[in-house]
Amino acid sequence: MSRDLLSRFQALDRFLSEHQDLWRPKPFTERELAWEQQHPQLATWLRNRSLEQAEAAHNHPEQLAAPAPFPQLAAQAVALAQVDELPAQPLAPVPTRLSVDVPGRKWQQIEAFASRLAFTPAPSHWLDWCAGKGHLGRRLTRPGQHLTCLEYDPALVEAGQALSARHAIDAEHHLQDVMAADCAGQLLPTHTPVALHACGDLHVRLLQLASQAGCAQLAIAPCCYNRTTTEHYQALSRAGQASALQLTKDDLGLPLSETVTAPARVRRQRDQSMARRLGFDLLQRRLRHVDNYLPTPSLPVAWLARPYADYCQELARLRHLPALGEQYWPELEAKGWQRLAEVRNLELLRNLFRRPLEVWLVLDRALYLQERGYDVQLGSFCSTALTPRNLLLIARQKASTTCG
Repeated sequence: MSRDLLSRFQALDRFLSEHQDLWRPKPFTERELAWEQQHPQLATWLRNRSLEQAEAAHNHPEQLAAPAPFPQLAAQAVALAQVDELPAQPLAPVPTRLSVDVPGRKWQQIEAFASRLAFTPAPSHWLDWCAGKGHLGRRLTRPGQHLTCLEYDPALVEAGQALSARHAIDAEHHLQDVMAADCAGQLLPTHTPVALHACGDLHVRLLQLASQAGCAQLAIAPCCYNRTTTEHYQALSRAGQASALQLTKDDLGLPLSETVTAPARVRRQRDQSMARRLGFDLLQRRLRHVDNYLPTPSLPVAWLARPYADYCQELARLRHLPALGEQYWPELEAKGWQRLAEVRNLELLRNLFRRPLEVWLVLDRALYLQERGYDVQLGSFCSTALTPRNLLLIARQKASTTCG
């Protein structure tokens, strides 16, 4: 991303703030959205589309030929959230056995991530943050380099240490809660920390501790911005803290609503579960005489094979509602599917703001590092088909003469 980070952030901030009445409301929980009154033609057009049409547009809503103001907003969103692909370098070949025990898609992500790192001088000591078994760290570590892996799960630590020994990698795998106070002592200025899809607070913690420790360089691909202990987003940078946007956990989940990797069977089960819950939502509003969404748990997959009446009775029991009485269950379930089609199509407007919000969040992290004396690159390290969470931050201390 060659343009100034701050100006990019501020432009996105204005766009998201100006149109938050379009992307904050959730069609799944609100039967009528406030913006529908301002844009009735668009609302009617979206509501009349099928579930299959919504699915076809899910990953690329910006390409949808919808009534105004959809195309104009789509063009703005694409322009403001445009992120360049980071330059790649050929990777040193490794034995194929190194990728054993790594799912194919994950190994491709590791390869793509590793190919974007061209630190000069070369790192002497990698630190794999929230490492799991340490697959990323082992891929990066070359002869003469050291590797430290930090992981919370004892089984993964043990398995990772065994794999590193088997592949003759100079690695230490430590059992470590990275959110604990004693984790600060694990980071040294000589470390080059890397994190591939550490969730929410976990990657934020790395940004904070690595910059405090004076690590000369680091690389992070953020993920799951809503995995945080606070109810509202705690901005990191001065520009983020000055923003008028007050983001909830629900808001932070918007970038994660894009799905490209779920198998067809999982998608079918997800759709059936949501349609059943939406049908129940119509029923509970009528029975309670309260036109508000009532949060309900997702029942185990086995419940999808049960009659719809049993499904709804179970949800009613979990929410301590009175007996549901006689209902025409086939009609109610059909209305749930109709609502799902409406919800998915109405969400297409909200989905135009997925990438702008994600880039806003990652720029907040980039500006935080910049304020702490780093030169920062932000770009993509792979296609969204491989993972929608394809943004990578690469940071190097300014005027640094030491190598991590």
